[in-house]
Order: sequence, then structure tokens, then C-alpha cells
Amino acid sequence: MDLRNIAIIAHVDHGKTTLVDELLKQSGAFRVGQEVAERAMDSNDLERERGITIFAKPTSLVWKDTRINIVDTPGHADFGGEVERILSMVDGVVLLVDAAEGPMPQTKFVTSKALALGLRPIVVLNKVDKPSAEPDRALDECFDLFASLDADEDQLDFPHLYASGINGWADTELDGPRKDLHALFNLIVNHVPAPKQIRHQDEDFRMLATTLGADAFVGRILTGRVESGRLKVGQTVQALSRIGQKIEQFRVSKIQAFRGLGQQDIPEALAGDIVSIAGMSKATVADTICALAVDTPIDAQPIDPPTITVTFGINDSPLAGREGKKVQSRVIRERLMKEAESNVAVKVADTPGGEAFEVSGRGELQMGVLIENMRREGFELSISRPQVIMREMDDERMEPIEEVTIDVDDDYSGAVIEKVTGPRKGELVEMKPAGAGKTRIIAHVPSRGLIGYHGEFLTDTRGTGVLNRVFHGWAPYKGAIPGRRAGVLISMENGEAVAYALWNLEERGRMFIGAQEKIYQGMIIGEHSRENDLEVNPLKGKKLTNVRASGTDEAVRLTTPVRLSLEAAISYINDDELVEVTPKAIRLRKRFLDSNERKRMNKTA
Repeated sequence: MDLRNIAIIAHVDHGKTTLVDELLKQSGAFRVGQEVAERAMDSNDLERERGITIFAKPTSLVWKDTRINIVDTPGHADFGGEVERILSMVDGVVLLVDAAEGPMPQTKFVTSKALALGLRPIVVLNKVDKPSAEPDRALDECFDLFASLDADEDQLDFPHLYASGINGWADTELDGPRKDLHALFNLIVNHVPAPKQIRHQDEDFRMLATTLGADAFVGRILTGRVESGRLKVGQTVQALSRIGQKIEQFRVSKIQAFRGLGQQDIPEALAGDIVSIAGMSKATVADTICALAVDTPIDAQPIDPPTITVTFGINDSPLAGREGKKVQSRVIRERLMKEAESNVAVKVADTPGGEAFEVSGRGELQMGVLIENMRREGFELSISRPQVIMREMDDERMEPIEEVTIDVDDDYSGAVIEKVTGPRKGELVEMKPAGAGKTRIIAHVPSRGLIGYHGEFLTDTRGTGVLNRVFHGWAPYKGAIPGRRAGVLISMENGEAVAYALWNLEERGRMFIGAQEKIYQGMIIGEHSRENDLEVNPLKGKKLTNVRASGTDEAVRLTTPVRLSLEAAISYINDDELVEVTPKAIRLRKRFLDSNERKRMNKTA
């Protein structure tokens, strides 16, 4: 049977996962009448809740006499480490572009990686049946994008299709029959080359591990593409590190191939196949699994460096240990090391005291997803404000710069430009109309300036703006960027908040907590309406008298408190504050809970 390995790449929300669903249905990967969840490839709970793809996942289908292995990749730059590894496993890419939005920052990020590897993309203009779709403009913008990324002549001569993934059709002509996806299947088979590894089936076995998983029964599982030779169950192989050092020798206990949405045990893997193998105890991502006679590893794709770092510490608040089971620093360290092993874009380092760990990654979203997964697993943590990683280059301090693309209603463009280019030290690169009443703004902004900006941006644009960001490069340090202007309301007591006290405090600012919630000294219960921090007593009840008359007692009606999401809380806090994360709650607190200790630390600072 012929073989094709492809990845589907696109910007967030351009319809990758929906298109893969339809490809699986029309190729017969599902039985007639089989119940399949919508966006079947997004199997992780967080992926379903947020409507995004976080982990790259392979699947496989058969079209006529060809097996097509498809990898659905994440769309956010924060999970770019997944994309970079996956592209080294495939021989072609389907680039999906929203016909209304055109190529977006993440499209540019992923496409540049694919073109650099010499892959020849197929462009699919998706959602052409949307009222705001402009497929011809989107196609021209794709060509301009390829040209700006130094594509060669073969890559510039890309085939394209018009499609609607959700309605399950793709055609070579815009006014085609719009019946099915046969045109896309045929184009993949005819345009994407068969894996060149097939020619090396008689050589020694070699495979580069690209993703790491775990199974309760068989232990560690490594997935990758077989570069040469063949592998049988029971065969003894070795694992080599990137520098050629032997890590371990082990017997392969299981080989699994992707079939539809599941995996199936197979007795033998051949060169060109994408498979998962089990049996190893130490080998990890970017290692080469190979025959005992091989002594040189396969070159692994370089991964873009992390840009932000967050400190994960033990929860030492008065409420510690009441809501989570995993609270010790040893357990937290083991979990973070496990994450760094399987996710090459994450780096973990110990801090001098040993009670906290510095975790570096691509962005706030990636950190937020890691923390959310950990709290669901029963961990209690205290999280610091994200810090941007600086570099020294030629005796100059450099900071990461991100390219920000903003689509916003014309009415709000002035406010957005003022915020981005003013206090956040951004530079306006381009501004152009983007359809009915909308403006597209492209700016280069320091990563520091974007921490915590997304919530403010949504407020400024009444929730209608769309902001996308991708790592652009390094630039000289641009000076101080002002942080949060408002102060906070800090509890001076331990106990449960009283409705009457909160009602009296409402004129001081907006509340983050409601009545009967557990609070402690040093916990942040709201945002002050002024710039200074204020200590308040949320336990103060009403003084009782023996006089009672109708109309004297006002009913206490509390305003609904503001509930910050995890990412919003992490970007809201200042350097002297922490986010306390437990399986049941997200609380804000001062780093030093005692007010005298805070004053002493402020004087020292």
C-alpha cells in the first residue's frame, strides 16, 4: 500500500480539527452510524473546554490504495514546540487559511518552519461560504506571504482548493459542485511525495522520537517516524542522545500504528511509517531509537527558546493542604520534570531554597494550561508573576519582541494604538482596512508589554477585538514599562467574609470575593479604586442595638464579585504578590502575609 505523511497547519480557529473530522468520515474511518464527538481529535478536556488544539495528534485513513497519516497540529505560538517537532515527521503540509481573515501571524510562524524544511504546501482556502469571505484576496496574500518567507519556485507554484470544512466539501473551482472532499484526497495523493525513507528499508533501523506519552499498562511510549530499516516486536534496540551518547538498551515490547482515531498493535514497522513504540525506561523526545550497530544520532529540529519564566512554589498560605492532596515540593518537582521531558518548549530549574522552581516557556497561555492541568491533578501551588527572559548579545541587554496582529472595529483602533505604542513601547508596523468597518493593526511590541494586556484589550474593544501574537526576534532593552496602576484591598483578618462588611467596602473598589468565603491575613480580596494598597477588615459585622423599626435596616445587596481566570490572575499580580492555586480555588495574596514584614521588605527594596 502507498503511504503519505502530511501535517495540517493553520492559525487558531481556521478549522483544522473540523476538517480532519470530515476527512475521517468521508474516508470510511468511522463505521456507519458510529457516535463520534464533534472535533474528535481534540480529546483532552482542556482542549474541548477552550476550543483549541494543545497537543499534536496523529491519525490515519485509507483513500483508495493509499494510507494517509495526518497530524493535526496546535494553532497557538505558545505550543509551537509541538509544531516544530511534528513537521520533521511529514513529507507535505496542508495549509488551511480562513478565506475571510487571510493568513494570520500563526500561519506565518508555522509556514516559515515548513518552507525551511523544503516542504511544498497545499493551500486550502477554508470557510469560503462565509458572507465576509474574500477567497481571491486571501489567495494573493498567501502568495505574498510565501514570497516574503523566501519560498523557492516549486513552493511558490502551490496548488490550492476552495473548501468548507464544516460542510465537508473541497473543490478546485470556487463555483464547483461542492459535494465532498475527493478533490483534497486526490491532491494529497498526487502532490505529496511518498516518504523517501521507503527506499532505505534494507538498512539498519533508525527512528527519531518526536512525542512522549505514557500508558498505565506498558509505561513510556515514544512516537516518531521510522527513518530507515524495519522494527519487529521483541527486537533489542538502543537509544542515543542528540550528541550520540548511549542512554539505554531495551527490548521493544509493543509497536502501535495509528488507525482512525485509535491505535492498533502491529507486528512490524517499516521505514516511512509513523508509529508508537514501548519498552524503554529512560529514552525521551529528540533521542534516536536505533539498531545496536548504529552510532550516529539523527539530527533533531532546533526548538525556539523560551521567552517567559514563572516561579512555581509550594502553597504556604493558612489554607494550605485543605483542598489538594499534592502539596510537597518533592511531588511538584517530579511533576514539572515529567512535563519538561515530554514538552521540549518547557525548561525547569531549581531555585536556591529548593521550595520553588523556575519554569520557562513560550507564553502565558502555555503556562496557564500547565498550571490548570496540575490543579486538576490535585496540586496546590503558589505562582509568581511571569518574568521575561533577557539575553546578553554583544555586551548589550536584549529582550524578546513579539509581532502582534490586531483586528478591531474602526471605532476602537485609536485606543488600541495608543495603548500598544505608548506605555507598552510598541512600534506600529502596518495599519490597513480589513473588511467591513474593521482595521488590521500590526505592531512589534516587547513581550513584557503584553503580559496582562489581553484583558484590558478586550475591555477597550468591548470584547469585539481579536489579538494574535507570535515571537518576532530580539531587540535592545526598551526601558521600564509601567505595571498595574490600581492598588489592592488586603484582608487584615482570618475567617469567613461577612456580607455587611463587603457591602461597606464596595465604595473602596471592586471585590474579588463573595460573602462566606474563607479569607486570611494578607489575602487580596479586591482592587482599590486608588493607586495605593489598603488593609481592610472583611469580618466587621453590624453593631446591634435594641431598636428595631421598619425601614431602618437596609437590605444588604452585594455587587457580583469579579472572578479572575487563571491567566488573568497570573498577569494581574505585581512582583510582590502571588496566585494561590488549588483544585477548588484561585486566590490572590501578598508574598509576605504579615503587614509589618511587608513594610520592612518595602523599605529594603
